[in-house]
Amino acid sequence: MVLAGMTGHRPHDLLRIADVARLSGDAPSWVAAALAVTPWVVVRRGRAASGRVAVGIRGTGRARRYGTEMHTSCVVESLSPPDLLSRAATLPDVPAAAALRGAADVLGPAGLPWGPTGSTGFTLATGHIAVTAASDLDLVVRVASLPPLDVLTDWHRAFERLPARVDCQIDLPAGALALAEVVKADRVLLKTRDGPVLVESHRLWP
Repeated sequence: MVLAGMTGHRPHDLLRIADVARLSGDAPSWVAAALAVTPWVVVRRGRAASGRVAVGIRGTGRARRYGTEMHTSCVVESLSPPDLLSRAATLPDVPAAAALRGAADVLGPAGLPWGPTGSTGFTLATGHIAVTAASDLDLVVRVASLPPLDVLTDWHRAFERLPARVDCQIDLPAGALALAEVVKADRVLLKTRDGPVLVESHRLWP
């Protein structure tokens, strides 16, 4: 957990914010209502002006997502996906919760920073129940370099056996890759701060 005054927010970090009105002034009408109930935003992968951070706001339903940027002085608390693992027991009894326990058995031995994102991560950070019985489990694994293909393949196969669909992102310094694409596709999308870039799979490793 990072408190106000700290910097270095990364994509998928969840930020609790003050001064909600300052953020929602030019936004769709639902944004202010959503932030009044749950004053949290998620860090987006995008560029922002100096002293600011690109964030996304989630409302009710998949259609209500709003991207903007805000001054870092609005942040009073920051939680990374790995920070949320200690709260896993607070999830409701849904398939994504069981899948998260299974993912811990898969990823824990690797010793890499990882954790839940999406509706599961939002629920764990905020206490607001966003995860449902139909929710996928979104995960991010943060690495300095891409693990070997056989390791990634083992992760993917293990995730396919879990009770909820798992969408795992591998977060590299250059951007993020979808695990399912890395192990199956000849070309993959690397999500960078400047947008997606198509990369030949064989070029992902030195």
